[in-house]
Amino acid sequence: MSEYRHHVSGFFVEREKADITVSRLVAQGIPRERLHLFDADSAPPAREHDTDSKKVLKDVLVDGAIGTAVGTGIGALAQLGLVAANVSLFVASPLIGPLAMLGWGASLGGLVGAAAGAEKRDVSFSALVRDAVASGQVVLVAETRSEQETAIATDIVQAALREYDVAGGK
Repeated sequence: MSEYRHHVSGFFVEREKADITVSRLVAQGIPRERLHLFDADSAPPAREHDTDSKKVLKDVLVDGAIGTAVGTGIGALAQLGLVAANVSLFVASPLIGPLAMLGWGASLGGLVGAAAGAEKRDVSFSALVRDAVASGQVVLVAETRSEQETAIATDIVQAALREYDVAGGK
């Protein structure tokens, strides 16, 4: 039998609103030990994966290299197509034209490949919390152990955030 475990979170601009929300959660039966507030004064949340700190860089480099190879191939095919059509890219030097096409293809392919590698960046919840805390927000994380607790916590956090939104951010 698997143990039910869920996390409900809320991001607050003011510590006071987060404290009020914690009080409401405790009043509804969620133990204080399972409610965590993270802010600039608290210790930062533990990092999940220190071993993957260079993973994004590796992905960008690999995708850039693959893009460069594909771009070079496309440049070569484009040049072969021009030669087959009897179109001369540079009349003065027939050797410079194909090399220029290969270079442009490789550059464009490398750029596209590196951009694709950068897009694959995976953002974890702990990184999101660290960024929010670094920008001055307060993050409430409620650990729930049943579907009923999850529903209660979700309703209370959403209501607190709606109150804040209706009040115009005050």
